[in-house]
Parts: sequence; C-alpha cells; structure tokens
Amino acid sequence: MNDQDWSLLEAIYDEKNLTRAAEKLFISQPALTYRIQQIEIEFGVKVIYRTNKKISFTPEGEYLVKYAKKMLLEKRKAKDHVLSMSNDVQGSLRIGCSSNFALYKLPSLIKQFLVLYPKVEINVNTGWSSEVVKLLQNEDVHVGIVTGDYKWLEEKSLITEEPLCIISKQEIRIDELPRLPRINYLPAKSRLNPTNPLITKTIDNWWLDRFSDPPLIIMNVDKVETCKEMVTNGLGYSIVPRGSITDRDDFYAIDLHYQNGEALLRKTWMLYRQSSLALSTVERFVTYINTQHCQKTE
Repeated sequence: MNDQDWSLLEAIYDEKNLTRAAEKLFISQPALTYRIQQIEIEFGVKVIYRTNKKISFTPEGEYLVKYAKKMLLEKRKAKDHVLSMSNDVQGSLRIGCSSNFALYKLPSLIKQFLVLYPKVEINVNTGWSSEVVKLLQNEDVHVGIVTGDYKWLEEKSLITEEPLCIISKQEIRIDELPRLPRINYLPAKSRLNPTNPLITKTIDNWWLDRFSDPPLIIMNVDKVETCKEMVTNGLGYSIVPRGSITDRDDFYAIDLHYQNGEALLRKTWMLYRQSSLALSTVERFVTYINTQHCQKTE
C-alpha cells in the first residue's frame, strides 16, 4: 500500500460514495474499485461494503483508514519540515478560515503576505468555525481563523472585535423593530455542530433583552450577501456583522447594544499550535497577523 492508496482510502471514508471519491481523486470509478480490490488482496481482508447505497468500512477497513490518515499526515509534516530548513521562507501554509472572514477580510491579508513571501504556497479551507477548529485539531491546517469563543488550549490571538448591527435602506429606530419586516440571517447548521450557530443565539438573546414581542420575520436567509441584497431592495431590515458592510454598501446602520449599554461584539481569533512555529511559513504568517492585524494577543 502506497501514498496513493492512503489518499484513496481517506477519500472514500470522507465521501462514503465511490463516485464522489473517484471525482475527488480525478480517477475513474473502475480504477478506484480495482485499487480497493488490490488492497483487500494484499491484506487478506474485506475493507468496504455497501449499506443503503452508502459505503461503509469493516473494522479492518476502519483500522486501515486510521493508518492511512496517520501516514498522510506524517508525510505532509516531513515535507513541510524539509522545506522550512531552507534559508528562504518557502513551503506550504494551510489555513482554515470561517466563511465570512474568508469572504470579507482574508483575500487582502493573503495578498499582502504573498508580497512579502512570494515562495509560500497557501492552501485555504473555509467553513463554519466549528469545522475549522476540527481541522486544526486533526492537524489538517496549520492556522485556524474562527469567529466566536471555542475551546482551544494552545496559542491564540485576537484579530478583531466587531459589533453586530442593524442595516436598513432607510433610517429606522430601535423601538420600531417589532413592527418592521425582518430579513432574518439564519446560517445553516454545521454538520459538526447541529445546534443553532453562535450568532443566532446572540441575536435572539439581544432581542429578548430589548423586546417582549417577537420579530416580524418575513424571510430566513443563510447568506449575509443575500440579506444585504434583500435590504438593498427595500424589503426589510436585517442584523448582520459590521464587518460584512463594505464601502460600496449604502445602508443605514445601527450597532446593537443590550439595555445596560453593553455592545454585541463578535470576536475573531487566530488559533495555532506552538509547535507549528518551527515551520518558517507558519512563524512568519503568525508574526505578520500579530503585528499588523491583531488588536491584542493572548
């Protein structure tokens, strides 16, 4: 079994479907099936079986998947380490990033970083913050950028604290909100965290603090940009992160506060391992973010 077989097992395990796994690996499904058969012959065990149109792994197959993931990780670490031994800052930098930060902030940060270190190869995975934390825990990424407070026992730096705000096409007052149509920003639940996202809970708690009547929700929308388009067309107000408002937007905006005057703030953190700083690409990126983009470090 070689590194191609390791990637093959990982892809099938992640996708639970031979067609999707083959597409992910850019090979034909017959070639994929043949390689699985060869692995089964090599080890003398059944590796996968079908249940309700889904691929499942035998206990022996589960063990081989764990072995494959471990070997892929070790190979990636070895490659990263060898490249970091050069006097030049070069090699891979794998970043996991929450979707909204990736949309509004990350492109310019990466562009500026690559001006300083053009030989760095950057790979970005975006998704829910809970998914980014999982990627970091599994060592699939070197650095995670997440919004909200997640349990992380190693290094972290605070990048931003941004308020949540009301956006509207026309000027409105806070006390009018229960009578006005709302475009409700309702992010889809993460597959790793099926409960309501943190931003939804924060907005709901703020509403209960300010009003006894429920909001007049006319739409539930899972993307900030869709909310903004609805508001731009005068269909109602919405509550979104302040960082999602750009210079091109023409909104009336009010930052939210609880009745005691406390602002509704969302923290965005950079998370990483101390051991990862041995890689020059990670050390330079962390230093770059800490010195040029962080409010403070913890």
